Amino acid sequence: MSATASHLNLVPRSRPVASPSVDTGGNLAERYWRALQTHLADASEASLGRGYELARQARLEGHGVVELAQSHAEALQRLWAMPRADDRQLKAAGDFFAQCLLPFEMSHRGAHDGARALRHLNDVLEGELRRVAQVLHDEAGQLLALVHIAVADVAVALPPKARGSCTRVEGLLAQVEAELRDLAHEWHPSALARLGLLPALESLAEKVARRTGIRVAVAGDADVRLPPAVETALYRIVQEALNNAVKHAAARSVRIELQCRPHKVTCSVRDDGRGFDAMRCPQAQGLGLTGIRERINTLGGSMRLHTAPSKGTTIQADIPLGGGHAGTAG
Repeated sequence: MSATASHLNLVPRSRPVASPSVDTGGNLAERYWRALQTHLADASEASLGRGYELARQARLEGHGVVELAQSHAEALQRLWAMPRADDRQLKAAGDFFAQCLLPFEMSHRGAHDGARALRHLNDVLEGELRRVAQVLHDEAGQLLALVHIAVADVAVALPPKARGSCTRVEGLLAQVEAELRDLAHEWHPSALARLGLLPALESLAEKVARRTGIRVAVAGDADVRLPPAVETALYRIVQEALNNAVKHAAARSVRIELQCRPHKVTCSVRDDGRGFDAMRCPQAQGLGLTGIRERINTLGGSMRLHTAPSKGTTIQADIPLGGGHAGTAG
């Protein structure tokens, strides 16, 4: 007897095997069993193709590979309980299961390729943000300095009573200069590379609070450095969540929390804004949430969204770190 059959013999033939759930609505386990029986009867390419189509349809219905494996295990129990089951049928069942895995494998590869393309796109966008931030900081700053000089020259030529207007213009120019400088630092946060994620988030929170008037609190692990791609992604995720809280949620306060563990980092942004019904408001998925989810997906993480009307919104990102975080800041 083969190793496969020996392994399956852990379920003795004399022992009653629990019957699978009744096929009242064509559940996956029952459909799999019927398709497998068809394949065992003729073992043709056509029956293998029907298995592939069964699995493809199951994936479209939202079933996962674990459910498919459970259906296969259940079918093996039923098959092994039959008096005429042999190694040849077990091998054919294995071939059938392998064929059913193909749609899931193809979907996994497609998702992997898509994530790799998104990572490349994010890298390109980060490069463009750095370039624009540099232009804002340098060239726009130089132009504003020239405007300051021009306004000062005009003020000298004006009567003393008219110089108040120039003073007001000077004040507005200083405000524009400060806001452009803050934007440049938000788009290209030098603190992120030098000091790490938490100090960069604290700097971002301070600038957003100063610009918008909302209260932004930051808490978390300050002495931990994460992989650069993770730090950049989380910074952009928090940035987008803050933008949502200001523009869409009308929040008065926001709390950012960062928790680093050896194999996972969790970052959450909670606001006290108006919230929304995620089930009845699918257009809310366009409020930056799609971009947040895609950034998380490219790193193999997951996003949790907790919200309700008048109850605020919490966005939580969980990102695996593989072999652990990069180390402590030092």
